[in-house]
Amino acid sequence: MTADMSHRDVHSSASEAPRTSTDPASGGPEPGIPSPTEPEAGSRPPEQPNPVLARMREDLALAMAALRGAGRRVALVPTMGALHDGHRALIHRAHEAADAVVVTIFVNPLQFGPNEDFSRYPRPLEADLATCAEEAVAVVFAPALEVIYPREPLVTIDPGPMAKTLEGATRPGHFAGVLTVVTKLFNLVRPDVAVFGQKDAQQLALVRRLVADLDLPIRIEAEATVREAGGLAVSSRNRYLTAAERETAGALSQALVAGASHAAAGTVAVRDQARQVLEDASRADPPLRLDYLALVDPATFAEVAEDCQGEAVLAVAAYVGTTRLIDNQPLTVGRPSPPDRGPDEHSVGGER
Repeated sequence: MTADMSHRDVHSSASEAPRTSTDPASGGPEPGIPSPTEPEAGSRPPEQPNPVLARMREDLALAMAALRGAGRRVALVPTMGALHDGHRALIHRAHEAADAVVVTIFVNPLQFGPNEDFSRYPRPLEADLATCAEEAVAVVFAPALEVIYPREPLVTIDPGPMAKTLEGATRPGHFAGVLTVVTKLFNLVRPDVAVFGQKDAQQLALVRRLVADLDLPIRIEAEATVREAGGLAVSSRNRYLTAAERETAGALSQALVAGASHAAAGTVAVRDQARQVLEDASRADPPLRLDYLALVDPATFAEVAEDCQGEAVLAVAAYVGTTRLIDNQPLTVGRPSPPDRGPDEHSVGGER
């Protein structure tokens, strides 16, 4: 473990563990897996308490042993970093569900396609550590690439047919990469609870299925999507948007609201109302380019039948400029939506 001796280390008691930090470690890339860019520099207020920063598996094991030895119930929040208000909401939910929160920060190459934004995905580690300190996170696990993948992985998780629709159709192999790294993190941290966002509804459903099908002793909780003032779902990729692109991107949430407001009229009305908003946005400057708009079963993510009545998820993905954005709205078809409620007032999959 590489340690800054001016800070406490992971051998501290569990009550002191959140105030410990270490320096980042680095290493060369493993053949077969692309190497990330260097983390962006940032500043962390010296007065903020420091979480334990684990960069190696051994560091994490020591930190987790300290928490377990103190009888702490642990909640995990897996992230790719570039933490924002949506991640803060996940951490808040984790604090409600457990005694200690562990945040993982790892930009996972297995879930990126060859022409996606792996190399430019933001990595502001110091700023992320400051956010974790402000949110009283006990442990941050921020491993280098070779720590998670010491060799090119030959065995991965097959997510099955649910991963072949929507995001899986546009991003082949994406969910295999997601579930593989999530399983590795579950095994390394061994949390009691893990918290995921409803913004990535298909991912959330697949993680729940992973836990159920493989009998993993972890409770999965979901947190509603956090939105900007104009309704745009908060995302680390929003920083790619120009001011004009951000205005166009607001059409995603507007389409969801329009569709959900017609849920009582049935599936055709939901799709038609949402699609009209998106078609209008396609004529904006800059235009929105639709990837998909789908009304799907929350358990399988297959398109629902036209005569469906009951729970569904209205999901959308689109490009604005070069940035791809996703959003969704759970709703009940054949039943009016509650008045004055925007997106994300329902939970995906029933568990909160």
